[in-house]
Amino acid sequence: MAKTEVILTHSVIGLGAESDQVKVAAGYARNFLFPQGLAIPLTAANKRRLEALRHRRAEREAHEFNTMSELAKSLSKMTLVLTAKTGEDGKMFGSITPGAIADELKHQFEIALDKKKIHLEHPLRALGEHEVELRLNPEVTTTLKVRIDSATPLPKPAETHGPEAKAKETPARGRETATEKGRPTTPDKAEAKKERPPRRPRIERKVQ
Repeated sequence: MAKTEVILTHSVIGLGAESDQVKVAAGYARNFLFPQGLAIPLTAANKRRLEALRHRRAEREAHEFNTMSELAKSLSKMTLVLTAKTGEDGKMFGSITPGAIADELKHQFEIALDKKKIHLEHPLRALGEHEVELRLNPEVTTTLKVRIDSATPLPKPAETHGPEAKAKETPARGRETATEKGRPTTPDKAEAKKERPPRRPRIERKVQ
């Protein structure tokens, strides 16, 4: 396959940035790079444009560095909160991926970040706080605090009916019995307990 050398006028993923001189397939250059304005042929005349391209690249990279540095400062102070379904033992169903973190950054803080800049050694599978590395730029990295909360409501504790609950009730009953014993007995209750016999009529004797 024939190769040709070109000068990139814009950044192309997998090839390089503007002002880079690269070799590519002639058909790729002819059918894609040149029509899209991403490169120009490497000629004596075009070499004169290299200085302008390098200057433009330096300005772009400086602007990106400043922008990413400011973004890194903001992200380092943020806490991104995500929720996940869990079982009764508190273990998560599924995991949190870089794509989910990028989506929530956009939703919660309106920050658009390529998920490829979010670096996880493995998906997050545990509740709590995690430190996530963000590689915003070849020269700018920061960490984002991510907290994962459970979306599953906790079960309500069952009512206690054990010995402790019965022990709490027993003194109350004892006090109530003692109080009742100390109360004075009313006449009605005394009559109910013991009925008095009727008095015998008195007989008057006449003295003769």
